[in-house]
Amino acid sequence: MMALVSSPTLTFQALERQEVSNALESSASVQIPPSSSRIDSSSEDRYLVVSPYDEKPHLLDLETLDKPNQLLARALVGLKCLRADYATAPYIETFNWKEIIDSLGELAKTSNHTWKEEAFYIVVFRSQVPPGTVAHYSDLGVLDKAAHAEATESGGFLKYWFGEPDKNGRNLATCVWRSSRDAKIGSVGPKHRVAANAARHMYTEWKIERLRLLVKDGIKGWEIGQWVD
Repeated sequence: MMALVSSPTLTFQALERQEVSNALESSASVQIPPSSSRIDSSSEDRYLVVSPYDEKPHLLDLETLDKPNQLLARALVGLKCLRADYATAPYIETFNWKEIIDSLGELAKTSNHTWKEEAFYIVVFRSQVPPGTVAHYSDLGVLDKAAHAEATESGGFLKYWFGEPDKNGRNLATCVWRSSRDAKIGSVGPKHRVAANAARHMYTEWKIERLRLLVKDGIKGWEIGQWVD
């Protein structure tokens, strides 16, 4: 679930069925018709698939980004999960970050871009759903998809990845943004609020972690650490 909220942890309260039902009804007006929204071949160099959703409203428009963000977005296409226990494993060890940075270096070299130190904003969303909620996880997916299209439209959304709940209902989702400002703008729309409201009732708990990806001059080094405003 890509809900970006300020609360670090939420404890499960009684499921308010009417509110969740209302949230799902609200999402019906924001679903994307799949047959008419696919990208055409002439736009392949401009639009990038950066999430599990490949319809046009979910694609990243590279023309809205400067060169460093374009290059990182292209490199992040190769983001892969390395561990089956991703829901609870250390974040840096969960994905192939070294390969991503190596790819970024190759892309910068190919495009003759001189890389200057740049920071990017990462959101890590860890969650747990109770056993009775797993069966309704697709409902959360409907809301999540609508929220993602809205966030993509706001700009600067470079990558979105999410897994499936493990046997204990725990899961991980992560977003990479151009900046914390972009993330804040992308999380205040009505579709995001609908998704966040449903999540409050469907999750046993959730936790948000904010990280900074720093790529140093010449891509000679990189690090992921806590984000500090």
